[in-house]
Amino acid sequence: MIDPFGQRLQERVRALGPLCVGVDPSRHLLESWGRTDSVEGLEFFSLAVLEAVIDTAAVIKPQVAFFERFGSEGYRVLERLLSDARDAGIMVIADAKRGDIGSTNEGYAEAWLQDRSPLCCDAVTMNPYLGLAALEPLLSAASATGRGVFVLSATSNSDDRAIQSARTPENVSVEELVLRSVAAINGRDDGLGSVGVVLGATRDKPGFDLTSLGGPFLVPGVGLQGATPENVARLFDRCPPGTVVASVSRAILQAGPEKAGLRDAAQRWRDDLSAALL
Repeated sequence: MIDPFGQRLQERVRALGPLCVGVDPSRHLLESWGRTDSVEGLEFFSLAVLEAVIDTAAVIKPQVAFFERFGSEGYRVLERLLSDARDAGIMVIADAKRGDIGSTNEGYAEAWLQDRSPLCCDAVTMNPYLGLAALEPLLSAASATGRGVFVLSATSNSDDRAIQSARTPENVSVEELVLRSVAAINGRDDGLGSVGVVLGATRDKPGFDLTSLGGPFLVPGVGLQGATPENVARLFDRCPPGTVVASVSRAILQAGPEKAGLRDAAQRWRDDLSAALL
């Protein structure tokens, strides 16, 4: 049986460093690479990024929306990227932000967390705003298959602050409620749990003790959104080594299309993040 996601991720981060490279083939980036905003451009971009960072990044994180905009052909490219990443031994977190209720979540679980699906990944991001209890099909599938999930807690963009900082009748913020709930789930397992949270590096440290989460952190907002490796280190001070994965996208991707430029940018970010976090 495959080892639990949390354990595999922690071992890989300790070995390679805490860098997660976002694969974000937006129209702007494709055009900046001198490529057309087309399926052909999408495929060239995605595979070039993968090849450039295989030996540097612990994880890649394809943003599903940029593939989905091309319909079935975009999903074909995503499926190839995922297959090539598996063959290369690099971990993949699908940034899909899925989350619904009941049988719909069962469908999402089958798509992203089951071996038979060509979209199967090591982990997937999840939206908790229809209720954490409703995510049980995804959590169960992840546990059964040795995969992971990352639940949105406090993201890096400013538009979400009103919702994520809203307070429950018990005067607990929504983002802290997510952190508490995830910690409770991870408390059932030995070692690092496989249910993580997305916590932006541009956010203030929450009242919740992050060292008690018992699972990994996926940290956006590093690079062009303004957060530095030092910001990440301060936010996650005293968290166990290997539990924090910092996602860097445009600050690396804009170094393309030459693979040497991408590789050099990824290595610089990897080294800086490793010095701050490990």
